[in-house]
Amino acid sequence: MNKKVLTNMSVQEACGCSADEILVYPCAGGSNVGQLSNAAGVELTQNHLGRLFCLAAIGGHIAPKTEAARSATRVVAIDGCADFCSRKTLEHAGFDVTDHVVVTDLGIKKDKDLVVNHEDVQRVSSAVADSLGAK
Repeated sequence: MNKKVLTNMSVQEACGCSADEILVYPCAGGSNVGQLSNAAGVELTQNHLGRLFCLAAIGGHIAPKTEAARSATRVVAIDGCADFCSRKTLEHAGFDVTDHVVVTDLGIKKDKDLVVNHEDVQRVSSAVADSLGAK
């Protein structure tokens, strides 16, 4: 597999949007792939390719968080598995998901050990970056 290492490229350079316009919602579920989705969201935020946002606040209909999501130009759901908890939560709250990455679709097997390694985080982050058009 071709590995891509994310740089601190600004999202403005990558797709013409600012990080505040791209909101990233990882599922952060109780498995390794859920935790990988969250770690990838953190990495994407640190690399200025989007901004990690709270999926629980969307499910809880917290007004300032839902207003921010409504103003986003890109809504990114990172799901750990085919349950699609992130995407379904966003859609249930009335949001259109513009980008969707599923960790298990990247060849990472789901288990309950919660172990996250950097290579897998990089693989998930790169898949989201590819979806956003970041080179």
